[in-house]
Formats: sequence, C-alpha cells, structure tokens
Amino acid sequence: MPAFATEVLLLFLLLGANGVFAMAEIAVVSARKARLRQRAEAGDHGARLALDLAESPNRFLSTVQVGITLVGIVAGAYGGTTLARHLTPWIARIPGIEASANEISLVLVVVAITYLSLVIGELIPKRIGLNNPEAVAIRVARPMMFLSRLVGPLVALLSHSTDGLLRLLGFRARGDVTVNEEEVRTLMQEGVRAGAFNQVESRIVHNALELDLLPVREIMTPRPKVIWLSADDSHEVAWHKIVVSRHSHFPVYAGNRDHPIGVVSVKSIYANLAAGAPVNLRALAEKPVAVPETQTVVQLVETFKQAGRHVALVVDEYGGVVGMVTLHDVMEAIVGEFPGQGERARPCVMSRPDGTWLVDALVDLEAVEAALPGMRFGEEAHRDFQTLAGWLLLKFGHVPREGEACEAGGYVFEVLDMDQHRIDKVLVLERRPAPDEAPTGTPGTASAADPDTPQPPAP
Repeated sequence: MPAFATEVLLLFLLLGANGVFAMAEIAVVSARKARLRQRAEAGDHGARLALDLAESPNRFLSTVQVGITLVGIVAGAYGGTTLARHLTPWIARIPGIEASANEISLVLVVVAITYLSLVIGELIPKRIGLNNPEAVAIRVARPMMFLSRLVGPLVALLSHSTDGLLRLLGFRARGDVTVNEEEVRTLMQEGVRAGAFNQVESRIVHNALELDLLPVREIMTPRPKVIWLSADDSHEVAWHKIVVSRHSHFPVYAGNRDHPIGVVSVKSIYANLAAGAPVNLRALAEKPVAVPETQTVVQLVETFKQAGRHVALVVDEYGGVVGMVTLHDVMEAIVGEFPGQGERARPCVMSRPDGTWLVDALVDLEAVEAALPGMRFGEEAHRDFQTLAGWLLLKFGHVPREGEACEAGGYVFEVLDMDQHRIDKVLVLERRPAPDEAPTGTPGTASAADPDTPQPPAP
C-alpha cells in the first residue's frame, strides 16, 4: 500500500476514535438512569457498568476528555507534518504560488482535517448516541471503564483539579436529582406526540398527579344525593330503597341523619337472606369511617388502606355529615366517570336555546353566578348556604311547590321539579320589564307567582 494511502487511513482511524469518544459521552450523559437500572437489575452487566459511569460523571468525563484531547493532538500533528508534505508538490505546479506551496498545503490540510473532525468525529457519532442512548451506553461502557482504569492517575488528577476549581468558584455538587410533577407531565406529552403513550394514559397520569390537591368534597356524593337507611326501617322499606338506588353501600342512622351508626352493604344483606336470617340493619351496619371534607384524595386512599374499608362518611368542621365517598369515586377522579344507569348526575347549569337556563338545584352558587351575567348571591363568607337549593329555601321561607317562583338580580327562578321535600330542577329566566311597567317591590324578595306577573315559559 502506498505511503500516502496508509497515512490517510491512519488519519481516518484517529477521527473514528474521536467519534467513539464523542458518541460515548453523549450516550452516557443522555441515557435514562431508570432504564439502565432496570436492565442492570435484570442481570445486564453492561448496563451496570454504564450506570456506574453515569453516576460518576466527573471520572467519566475526565476519561473522555483525555481520549479526545490525545486523539486531536495526534491527528493534528500527524496530518500537518505528513499529508501536507505529499500535497506540496501538487500545489507547487500551479503558476504564481510556487514559493508559498508549503504554507498553502498546510492550510488546506488543516481545513480538511477540521471539517472531517466535525462531521466524522463529532456530529455523526453524537447523532447516533442520541438516537438510542441506553443501547449505545451499554456497548461503550466496558471499553470506557477499561480506559478509565488505564489512565487512572491522569483521570484522578483532572477530577481533583476540576473539583478544586469549582469549589473556588462557589459551585457545590448537587445531591440526587429530583423529578417534579411538571417534568413528568412534559414527558407524558412528549410520549403522546411520539406515540409511546395514548391520550387516555396521559390523562390518567395527569389526574393522578392532581390527587394531592383535590379535596374529598369535590368527589363525594353530597348528602342530599345519599340514600339513607333508618335502623328502624322494615325490611320491605329498606329493600325498596336499595333496589331503586342501585347503590352498593348505604349509611344507616338512628333517630335522624346526624347520628349515623354505620354503613351497610348489599353483600351483607344478601348473605343474611341467603342464610335465612332476619335482616337487622342495626346489627349489620359496620362502624363508619369519618373523613373531613378538606382532606385530600391521597390522604383518603391512605385512610381506606389503614381502615381496611372503601367507604367513608364525609364530615364538615362541625362534625355534621355532608356526604359519602367511596373508592369508586376515587377511581372516577383518576380515570373519569363510568357511564351507566347508576351513574350519579353532576349538578350543572344548562343554557337553553330560548335564552333560559335549566339548573340542577344542587349546583354551587359560584357556578350559577358564572353562568348568569350580573347575578350575585352576596359575600361567600356570610352565606349560610352553598347551593341554589339552599338559597331558594331561604328566599321562600318554606318548602316550595312546583311552579312557585321568586325574583332576584333581574332573574326569575321557578321551581320546576321537586324530589319529595328537596328542590331538584329550577328554570331561570332573565326578566325584562316592559317600558310602561312600573317597578314593583324590591328585587330579590320571594313571592308566589300571580296572574299579573310575567311567567317564565314552560320547559
């Protein structure tokens, strides 16, 4: 083989060695430690070595820099002294530059080596390392570890020098790098865009990360929606409530609902019926688990685990029962509501095409204020009620009948549907008095509907 071809081959080998170091550096730094640790625990020795390198960045980077520096010095010196000598006679044949042929050859060789070093020795290897960092890190871990031991004294000198200068500059080594929730969300979004995760998985992770901020009152079944059983109910009455509700757990009270004695499950009732034993709700009711309405869902899950239950009564600051929450509610908070015949309807404000609003009476007053322009129910701190039903009861001063209406804030509120003694559905109409109509009364005073007062349209 001619000397020139041998020298070019040797130069490309040096550039290739530089590329291996660059690829190893970017791969080990970019590799995810969790994946390396998982493969190391599965028995992959290369992954264990790569993890050791990733957890000792000072030692590893010093080794890489020693290799890159040595290769760069050899390649530069060798190319300048050998390849330029072969190129000089060719440059000297060009008229007018014979005297500067040696210098021109040296410049051309340096430019060519610099270009090849960037492309072959840096850019291409780093792209390869970024494409699959864990696999590349595992492949290069063994030779990098061997080289680290081979040049150990030099690596130790560079590591100690680096640490000393960093301390002088005021830098301190960080401990274990923590991962926050925003980084997890960002990774999930990137995974969805890349096709590694689907939208459902991303939504589940997002909802799970919100559980430590979500209070129990946001997922509980409010007290008016809870199906209660009296300890004195006959079997026929209790069984009718159970069949109609399609629920699986029911709070049992003695006297009134502010004195719950426990929670009974349909499973325990069935077991007694199957055994031919009489159904005694007082005996079957298990001691209730009480949780505050301000408790987070994460704390609720821990309460369920410690108590060995998956049903709890929710109490307010005064100890009164304001609702019931189950493990099913927690699952709905994570994966979304499950459709079905027994699904609990969420209170809502529905705008209708004729300009009226159909409102669930259990909706929070904040939602009503947001839906009705200009409507205000007073300062929240001074309210004795939280729902539209509570406000209407205060306005009427009695349990209303279907069809009764009252006015407030330029709106007419008509009771459309009653669930026994509870207001269920309300129709809201924005009242626009005629130009020649004299204002009567004070807005916001409750009054029964009369023939002279414009009535809201039928739903």
